[in-house]
Amino acid sequence: MPGHIRIVNDPVELVPLLMTFNDPVYKQVYELLSKSWLTEEELTAQIDPDSIPVCLQVLKKGNLVEEQWRMPKRGEKPRKEYRATYNKFRANFQCNLQDLSDILYISLSKDENLRTMVEQVEEALDGGTTSINDLSRKYGVSPVFIKGLAKRIPHLDVKGQGLVRLDSGR
Repeated sequence: MPGHIRIVNDPVELVPLLMTFNDPVYKQVYELLSKSWLTEEELTAQIDPDSIPVCLQVLKKGNLVEEQWRMPKRGEKPRKEYRATYNKFRANFQCNLQDLSDILYISLSKDENLRTMVEQVEEALDGGTTSINDLSRKYGVSPVFIKGLAKRIPHLDVKGQGLVRLDSGR
């Protein structure tokens, strides 16, 4: 994996990166995957099994891992295996300090107010409101804040000017 550089052009893309390297389990998974291809089962043999699915979702959303099918031995089913994609980082963006503070807060906070905001955004999505601008006006926060929340929540993501639910299947 020499020379692969993760270029971040949008500050919201920092959210999965900061989440990964701020959580000891996520960081350990990333370090294991930076050494070799591993299946989910091989990861659970070394790390708490409950953490692996969410961790892999966050790493995928951050484009920090790649996946492929492992060729099975005779009589076995194929399994997905994962490997870290990048070993270097470059930031290529400019943003105001308010947006940067929102990104850092969303990425690193364990604040209960953030959990409440996530629940409200999910309820709005269930009600059919997907527009980032509509959600930001409704809750009195910036569009960057809403995008950052979507990057933090494993089953949500940003598509164009809206939020979408991701498939829960791996």
